[in-house]
Amino acid sequence: MTHHAHQHEHHAHRHDGGHTHRGEAGLADLLDLDAEVFAPHLDDLITWVDEHTTATPGTIADVGSGTGTGTLALARRFEAARIVAVDQSPAMLDRLRDAARARGLTDRVRTVEADLDDAWPPIGSVDLAWAAASLHHVEDPDRLLRDLHGALAPGGLLVVVEMDTLPRFLPHDIGFGRPGLEERYHEEVARDGWNAYPNWGSHLERAGFEVVQERDFAFEAHPAPPSANRYARDYLGRVRSALADRLGADDLAALDRLLRDEAPESVLNRAELTVRRARTAWAARRP
Repeated sequence: MTHHAHQHEHHAHRHDGGHTHRGEAGLADLLDLDAEVFAPHLDDLITWVDEHTTATPGTIADVGSGTGTGTLALARRFEAARIVAVDQSPAMLDRLRDAARARGLTDRVRTVEADLDDAWPPIGSVDLAWAAASLHHVEDPDRLLRDLHGALAPGGLLVVVEMDTLPRFLPHDIGFGRPGLEERYHEEVARDGWNAYPNWGSHLERAGFEVVQERDFAFEAHPAPPSANRYARDYLGRVRSALADRLGADDLAALDRLLRDEAPESVLNRAELTVRRARTAWAARRP
């Protein structure tokens, strides 16, 4: 489950080397749906980032950019900035470049293919670095934090964001005779140490940063946007595949019913769907 679930947002390292092209394309589609569903949540985060910038950033690095959710949001907020999107996956970067081109951002967005387990790439000085759901994937995050400290201009800001839980879609009574389906598959994922990360505050301080603020962000989309149904279907499909040998027969059958597109109880056909998520973010400055 670890590789299926905790790579939900970003793809900045070689832990996913075994993914097929088709699997990576499916993950990219899921990331783009995630960007649509949680756009207001991300805008709240970027607004918070803006509040902690002491000057308009000229260059921003998206550390583990995936398909560019953060890259594009940062480009919208900081209209004068140039964004450097760093990721290990050529397919993800291709998707990001297409999205930037469609939004007329080609002259402001640059992509760099790099494995962050090797070294921070030589992209020059940056004023703001954004690492969303990517730092905990790196084999030596303290080394990367030191590299980012060196890459930031004096007074520059690093923002680290982590996803606290899997996205939640289902009411407690869903289970078709056995309520609590979502809680059970969350517990199963937790046993694998899914998305495990430390409190990054002490790590940031050891790397030479001054932690400005740590903040929790909770988001609930109700009613959810139309894309949320497809997002729930694709996400639960990945959960179903990953936990096929871990969940009980009743829970697997319940997931199958939720994933059967033509069925009235399918998540694709639920008019009232709520999507919930929580994140923790750290803003840290290079003195």
